[in-house]
Amino acid sequence: HHCFKRGRVRWLTPVLPALWEAEAGGSLELGSSNHCTPAWAMRKTLPWFPAEPTGSPVISEEPLDLLPTLDLRPEMPPSRMFKSFLSLLFQVLSVLSLAGDVLVSMYREVCSIRFLFTAVSLLSLFLAAIWLGLLYLVSPLENYHERVRSQGQQLQQLQAELDKLHKEVSTVRTANSERVAKLVFQRLNEDFVRKPDYALSSVGASIDLQKTSHDYADRNTAYFWNRFSFWNYARPPTVILEPHVFPGNCWAFEGDQGQVVIQLPGRVQLSDITLQHPPPSVEHTGGANSAPRDFAVFGLQVDDETEVFLGKFTFDVEKSEIQTFHLQNDPPAAFPKVKIQILSNWGHPRFTCLYRVRAHGVRTSEGAEGSATGGPH
Repeated sequence: HHCFKRGRVRWLTPVLPALWEAEAGGSLELGSSNHCTPAWAMRKTLPWFPAEPTGSPVISEEPLDLLPTLDLRPEMPPSRMFKSFLSLLFQVLSVLSLAGDVLVSMYREVCSIRFLFTAVSLLSLFLAAIWLGLLYLVSPLENYHERVRSQGQQLQQLQAELDKLHKEVSTVRTANSERVAKLVFQRLNEDFVRKPDYALSSVGASIDLQKTSHDYADRNTAYFWNRFSFWNYARPPTVILEPHVFPGNCWAFEGDQGQVVIQLPGRVQLSDITLQHPPPSVEHTGGANSAPRDFAVFGLQVDDETEVFLGKFTFDVEKSEIQTFHLQNDPPAAFPKVKIQILSNWGHPRFTCLYRVRAHGVRTSEGAEGSATGGPH
């Protein structure tokens, strides 16, 4: 207390703990309670004691009586039991902290396991639902599979039937080609006109070769006919007076213009002319473009010089193979001959083919008396 009154407070404040330790160790004797060790002695005893400041000393203006009274008497250090207690307390707290960490970790693991258990439970429920759905769908799926299998077998059977039919059709098409041709030829040979024909060689009709165009002939003629295996030579114009009509059996003349004069079996009042040509589907000789297209009909008098125009017509190959054309013979006149003049064909550049020509009308009595052959009735 006396030291604080005579010394500087700020010098002693930081060194009080050190003084206590020195006094406890016996290295420093502070003296009795009534005397105070001077500052120079403390500097000599304690090397670290702060030196006396230079300059004007600063003395605290505060009353020293307000400072707490410091008891600088030597005190006993804390007991070892207390230190052991503190150490034990620290160890217990460490163990408790470690145990808390372990408990927290275990809690987290338990939470994780609980989450996994929940997830596994939900997954099990989901799989169970799927399994129940599959069990519910097994029967319909089996039925569907059976139907698909049966339909597949039916499709295979149908495919086999189609293959068989295809082979049969190919065989029939190959084997019956001649039969089909014969049926077509038979249809062509049928007389759909239902009128008397005075241009048949069987009733006395003939060809006036002097007034008829020349046959089509060149070095390829034999090859042309033999290629289709119908005839090995070109047909004469008398073939147009025959009732047998089939592809290749025609009279061909050179170019797209020509004429043929038919000697009738008597004097006939001509009313119609019929031309016949096979349809394009069965035509071989030059194709449908060798058929006549535009033609004119003339009636010839006895002197062979007088020609009477009876009409100009067009034969359409896209229509029927037998086409009848009404003649412009009014008032009716009887003619011993008829001339068919071909003006164009359907595009063949080398020749034109005539298959059959028919002349219809009424045979006069004069013609009937003068005819040795006689006509149809």
